[in-house]
Amino acid sequence: MTNLMACPNCDTLHRRTDVPPREAARCVRCHSVLYRAPDLRLSRVLALTLACLIVFAIANAFPIVEIEVQGIYTRTTLIGAAWALYREGMWLVALLVFTTTVLSPLSQLLALVHLIGPLSVGRRPYAVFHVMRAIEFCRPWGMIEVFMLGVLVSLVKLSSMASVLPGIALWAFGALTVLLAMVLSYDLRNLWLVIDHTSDANAASASPSRTVPR
Repeated sequence: MTNLMACPNCDTLHRRTDVPPREAARCVRCHSVLYRAPDLRLSRVLALTLACLIVFAIANAFPIVEIEVQGIYTRTTLIGAAWALYREGMWLVALLVFTTTVLSPLSQLLALVHLIGPLSVGRRPYAVFHVMRAIEFCRPWGMIEVFMLGVLVSLVKLSSMASVLPGIALWAFGALTVLLAMVLSYDLRNLWLVIDHTSDANAASASPSRTVPR
């Protein structure tokens, strides 16, 4: 049963077979792509994920932009902007900004480290099924690229009314957008191939039996 898979478009059941590198398997009914040759280089994905976490920390630690209007300077971080929206009574907008730009991307990155870290050293991570479901749930809510587009549009409009100086966090968010696109383009279904051939950490940590003297 582990070698069977259903087409995501027409639900035709197929038996999974090995695919040559750089090729893809297609559905016999609707000809949609079922899967491609798996990329099992987990060290590459882990390195990109750790780089995303570092850039993510920089993007949230420094100001996004600095605005100067008649000698008055204003700067804020992303979390500070969400907090300012909350203090203005727009708590729903603040929650949406915090969820889509901080909570969801951070949850995805930490979940990927939880999965790929143990698998890269030959161990099965704990709660693998729940973590995989959590990643699939969080993916649609990660909207870093939408945030970057909104910030760029706002900077263009504000440039005619005030002096706008991009902060370190804005450049970090730009780099984060590219790195996240590279990480999220990885097909998580390839991890199941690694998981199926990895020993269970819970079984490996089970205590051995003891011989009780008479």
